Parts: sequence; structure tokens; C-alpha cells
Amino acid sequence: MADEQKKVHRIGIIMNGVTGRMGTNQHLLRSIVPIIQQGGVKISDTEYIMPEPVLVGRNHTRLQQLAEKSGIGAFTTDLKGVLSDPAYTIYFDAQTTGRRAQSIRQAVAVGKHIYCEKPVASETAVALELHRLCEQAGVKHGVVQDKLWLPGLMKLKRLMQQGFFGRILSVKGEFGYWVFEGHSIPAQRPSWNYRKEDEGGIILDMLCHWRYVLDNLFGAVKAVSCLGATHIPERIDEQGNPYACTADDAAYATFELEGGIIAHFNSSWTTRVRRDDLLTLQVDGTHGSAVAGLRECYTQHYGNTPKPVWNPDIEQPVRFFDGWAKVPDQETYDNAFKAQWELFLRHVVKNDPFPWDLKEGAKGVQLAEKGLESWAKRCWINVDPL
Repeated sequence: MADEQKKVHRIGIIMNGVTGRMGTNQHLLRSIVPIIQQGGVKISDTEYIMPEPVLVGRNHTRLQQLAEKSGIGAFTTDLKGVLSDPAYTIYFDAQTTGRRAQSIRQAVAVGKHIYCEKPVASETAVALELHRLCEQAGVKHGVVQDKLWLPGLMKLKRLMQQGFFGRILSVKGEFGYWVFEGHSIPAQRPSWNYRKEDEGGIILDMLCHWRYVLDNLFGAVKAVSCLGATHIPERIDEQGNPYACTADDAAYATFELEGGIIAHFNSSWTTRVRRDDLLTLQVDGTHGSAVAGLRECYTQHYGNTPKPVWNPDIEQPVRFFDGWAKVPDQETYDNAFKAQWELFLRHVVKNDPFPWDLKEGAKGVQLAEKGLESWAKRCWINVDPL
């Protein structure tokens, strides 16, 4: 069909903070650019949504380099100026957490729809304020909850829908890897992650993720017990200077969920990986168990469960890894960030449902705050509905 017979919704997106690691890789190069290259988000054979982004940041040189790499010609360091441009209807924020709230306030004030990275803010009250401002302004809003579209977790969800697990008993999550300190091997994460004064810390970062994973897949979080740690006291920053680590680099958290399910997640930037992936989730149920990574998922049904006997005096006769079956790819899986971007664009243009709004983002901030409170008080903390 000729292009003139197609209906193309062109939608301008202000992409702020895209020179950072997540903004560059996941949101620009692996989401928006591929959407443009595929001809937009397909609504039907005759209707598409075409994003038209402008790249925003504080460093002109880095923006220019990113524009050349991505093929996106529009970029600026003038956020206030581009917010006043009616050609752009969506404001996206991938800045560091501490910069996010004020920029979102500015964008809402001029009527932009809001899509942003998590954590939405470093405090629940601020996250709820942003939600309220969006609702009062009548703009659409959403927060990135990418792990829901990981192939491994989608396979877990399908198993649950098929009744594979029976009654789910527990969820065990292992996340993390060794982030080099920088003294000899350069660090692979930015230094602000390890400074509390810059809104760093793995509790604030990762408990936001675990909240939406648990709420959406297994049941609402009712209570948390969390212990944090700063295992590495000094690291080297981007300028080669040593700095004191004031934020937690590991978290050991247990969650009580609705329905009696117990979940435990170890999150660490100070661990070495000997498991299937950087993130693994083991779900145990009365009828079977499954272990999911970022892309793959393995199952063991009740009928295939071995019956080991404890005897440390002999070599273990059971080869435990042999008793698991790999779940085949039964669907086509896109990049998780890109999948959610497409849903949000459909939400803005076609009013399709999009339940992952700023209030859902606030729930993640709430759990992180409760985790930090639990660590400080060394006790269980209830997680009340917002």
C-alpha cells in the first residue's frame, strides 16, 4: 500500500538523560531507534505511530556524538526551551534519580505526557506528588518496569497461567555481579551509584524492581525484612580519584506476599556469578518448580523430582542439574524496554490500557524506603497500600 494511504501518528519525544548508560543503550539504541527503523509501532496495516525524538542532556559534545551514532539529528542542552515546543508531546526522563522529580514537574506544568525510569524519586512522598500532579494536569504517565517483558519471566508467567506450580510456596531471587572498584580494573557502573548523597544504593535501585516483579507475578508485598551492607568502602570515580562509598552495595531482603508466599532476594554488586544468569528466580510450588534467568527458564515437575538422602560421606549420586527441562521458545520476544515503549506509545496515541503508571512507580519507592527503615530498625516493616 502506498505511503499516502497509511495513517502515521508522528509523536515528538523529549528524551532527557540519554547520554547515560541506560538512556543510551536500552532506551535510545535498543528501543526508539529500532522502532523508527521498523517503520514505527504498527497499529494495523494502514496505521502506525512514528516517534520523533529530540535528545537532551547537559554535555553538548556527548549529545552530538550520540546523535551521530544513533542517526537522531535533533539534540539540545536547553531543556526549558524544548519543553516549550508544542511539537513534542512526551517527556521521557532517564537522568539520575535526584534530578528526575524537578524535571518532571516542569514537563507536567506545560502539559507533556510523562514516561520515566525508576526509581521515580528517592522518597515515596515525592513519587506520590508527581502522580498527583499528572492526574491533576490530565496527562498520561508511565514508569519503566522492564523486567516484566524479559523472556525468562514471561515464561514463568505462562507456567503460572497453565497451573504448572500448583500452590506457589516461595520465590528465591539472586541478582548481581562483581562491580570492579576501579583501583586496577575500571568500574563498569557509575560512581554515583555508591554515594548516598547522590541517591545511590542498591536498595533504592533494586527493591523498586522487585516490587513490580512480585506484585505483578506472585502477589502484593505485605511486609519486608531487609539488611543492607556497604561491603566495599572505597572506589575510584570517573576522574580516577578515590571516594568513600556511603551507599549500600548489597541487600538481603525477605518479603511476605499475599497468599502466604515468601520471597527472598539477594541483590549485590559485590558477588561473583556461579548461576545461570545475572538474575535468576526460583519458584517452588506443590506440583513443580522453575528457575528463570533473563531469557531461559527450566522446570522440574513433581513426577521428575529426585529423592536425595543426606550423606556427606559419599560422593553425591544425584546429578541435580540433569533433572530439569528447558522451556522452549513458544513466542517471539522483543527487547523488554522496547516492548514497554511500544505499549506506552499506544497508550498515548490510541488510549490503550497501560497499568504501569507513576503510582505503580511510587510503590517501588515505598518498598525501598521500607527496606531502608527495616535495616535501620533491624525489624520487619509492614508495607501498607498507598
